[in-house]
Amino acid sequence: MTFDQFNLSKCPDGLLPVIVQDAVTLKVLMLGYMNREAFERSAAEGRVTFFSRTRQCLWTKGETSGNYLYIESMYADCDGDTLLIKARPVGPTCHRGTTSCFDTPDEEGFIRRLQSVVQQRHRDMPEGSYTTKLFIKGVKKISQKVGEEAVESIVEAVDGNRDRFIYEASDLIYHLLVLMEQMGCSIEDMERELALRHK
Repeated sequence: MTFDQFNLSKCPDGLLPVIVQDAVTLKVLMLGYMNREAFERSAAEGRVTFFSRTRQCLWTKGETSGNYLYIESMYADCDGDTLLIKARPVGPTCHRGTTSCFDTPDEEGFIRRLQSVVQQRHRDMPEGSYTTKLFIKGVKKISQKVGEEAVESIVEAVDGNRDRFIYEASDLIYHLLVLMEQMGCSIEDMERELALRHK
């Protein structure tokens, strides 16, 4: 694929609109724009680079956050005026810490909102926060808490106590989210792994 095959006559400012989609989950992640240089750099380096309309310069997605978009494949649309990139995202795509820049229904679940809170606590480390205290104690303490909550969940399940199981399993999920953040992982990483296994 080359930049010359696109019909830029219908594109605003001669910039090619680019839709980025998760190559595994097929979730639409973001929309950006490319000029020739951004397209060629993306193709050469295998990471998505856009042309910023506000700053009037190239920017590689993830150059400050580390949340790169690694290109798996690229497709022109039927009119040759839009590019679809299927990519493997590293971490959240949106600057808000969400998987996608679009607020689609699966972003509205409470566990994802809780993940965002955990990520924010890790960034800001507010004093007095239980989550902050866990991050200060490190991976061994967080892992210990995950183990404790897993055992407590199992005990309640074996005893057939549904309400207590939900309570303990909720503790388990919270502490697992903290451990995932400590390890630089996310719900999206788990979804990607499970989707690969499903295939």
